[in-house]
Amino acid sequence: MRTSQNRAIQNYRTRLSERGLARFEVLGRDADRDLLRSLARRLAEDTLQASQLRAAIIQTLSGSSPKKGGILAALRRSPLVETDIEFVRSHDDGRRVDI
Repeated sequence: MRTSQNRAIQNYRTRLSERGLARFEVLGRDADRDLLRSLARRLAEDTLQASQLRAAIIQTLSGSSPKKGGILAALRRSPLVETDIEFVRSHDDGRRVDI
């Protein structure tokens, strides 16, 4: 028969898995404890910043260069994409120079 503490732990882990989270143990330096906890806390959030952080960590650990088209993708995310702004350049022949 399971004790109430075991049931509480199992219920807690079930609630975590329903939120898409898992509890696990990591070995690391004692000096990195706060860093790893804050990193795990930030990655557990479902935000754009967490996704960007996750992508940066994956890229750093894989050692590969960023995929092509990053600048184009950033420009497409710009708030000016769907506006009808026309950029007009004035045509100037330059200045007259007497030689």
